[in-house]
Amino acid sequence: MLLIHPPLAKACEPPAGLAQLAGALLAHGQPCTLLDANLEGQLFLLGQPLTATDRWSVRAAKNQAANLTALRSPGLYASPDRYRRAVADLDRLLWLSGKKRQLALSLANYQDQRLSPLKSADLLAAAAAPEENIFYPYFARRLAECLEASPPPAVGISLNYLSQALPAFALAGLLRKRYPGLPIVLGGGLVTSWLRSPTWQNPFRGLIDHLVAGPGEGPLLRLLGIEPGSQPARPSHAGLPLGDYLAPGLILPYAASSGCYWNRCLFCPEKAEQNPYRPVPPARVLADLAGLISETRPTLIHLLDNAISPALMRALAEQPPGVDWYGFARISPHLAEQEFCLALRASGCRLLKLGLESGDQQVLDAMDKGIDLALVEKAFACLEKAGIATYVYLLFGTPAETLPAARRTLDFVAGHQSAITFLNLAVFNMPIASPEAPLVQRTDFYEGDLSLYTDFIHPQGWSRKEIRRFLDQEFKRHPAIAPILRRDPLLFTSNHAPFFCR
Repeated sequence: MLLIHPPLAKACEPPAGLAQLAGALLAHGQPCTLLDANLEGQLFLLGQPLTATDRWSVRAAKNQAANLTALRSPGLYASPDRYRRAVADLDRLLWLSGKKRQLALSLANYQDQRLSPLKSADLLAAAAAPEENIFYPYFARRLAECLEASPPPAVGISLNYLSQALPAFALAGLLRKRYPGLPIVLGGGLVTSWLRSPTWQNPFRGLIDHLVAGPGEGPLLRLLGIEPGSQPARPSHAGLPLGDYLAPGLILPYAASSGCYWNRCLFCPEKAEQNPYRPVPPARVLADLAGLISETRPTLIHLLDNAISPALMRALAEQPPGVDWYGFARISPHLAEQEFCLALRASGCRLLKLGLESGDQQVLDAMDKGIDLALVEKAFACLEKAGIATYVYLLFGTPAETLPAARRTLDFVAGHQSAITFLNLAVFNMPIASPEAPLVQRTDFYEGDLSLYTDFIHPQGWSRKEIRRFLDQEFKRHPAIAPILRRDPLLFTSNHAPFFCR
């Protein structure tokens, strides 16, 4: 089977979903080929001739190879200014390549001014005219290389982000035109969200043969006539260009669970989609990591869980993997224990991503976050003393929040600025299937039959326009907060943040 990770997403680590699928197929004796068309497609565009003559573009083209080499070298990350310039120059080249096609391309996004990934009609239009997609020359060549010598029984496309949707459907359209009898399987995070939406009606019949929600190992094996075993297989990265990713050494992604062990936050799509929590036993995680580290020699482990469980953290502290690691964690009592945090740092924990969401206790309680600010303060102090960096996520505009509550969040963050290494600020989008959705007056948010979110009239009168004004004019300009925001790695954000923490 041919498994494809389509453009466009951040190309700093191998696609974990493909590796997981490959591990399951290989464990059952089924050969497969992995194609990271996201990484390869971006490198293809970066290598195209440049027609612009302005100084920035000429410099970016001249330094393209040097900047790619620098992004793959640790030395660049010791100089934030040099890093920013290298990333901006590479991003400039992608932007230029897309401009003439009415695309807004970056190292992290793909936006088409004519077609929307939220409209099934536009995705089908992209499939009907794949030759109009900017990646078409690359797609045509690589599919021929992968398929014509030894045709597989099916092709799987892993679609996780909206920024991948239009290229993924152009890819599917090309497959349908050139290889009409070849079954196409479409899965991944975005497809899972579509299929679990209460408004879902399949518009892709005739183009996509099989749509898969959730983990795809079982459905793929059953498609091949094989009943999957009870134990998950270790991921396989065989065939992926592990030395080509845009990071200073290999980042090894690994998911020790799917779903979330808390699964109660009202704002969270995991709850809205009713995704079950499926953990891999900690002993199995440690064994998998040991094998993968031996095979791939990574620089950093990226744990992809929605929240790393306390049980897995204890296991990592007791049996360190031998490579630094980072990932998402809930702010829970074990992170407020100094000894535990010191053990985590000794195990290689370089950075934890923490969903604080709000610095107002009433807002936290209303969203059923399950934390109190006194616990957060203790956890921040313990993590700071242990030397573990933090990437803190804040969410503004939830139904219970008001401007005074948002200002309390500002005060809380400013008061703990020394323990906050990086910040992510987001404005709340309400999932269509959120438990809160029936309780508010809703309006259309994104025009399109595939939209996963709905707009609503805020019960406190806290509109999106007012939220953005507060963030731009008050929050981001606060003298204790502005330096934190300036530290955020350009475009790659949390994916590169651990390399600025030692």
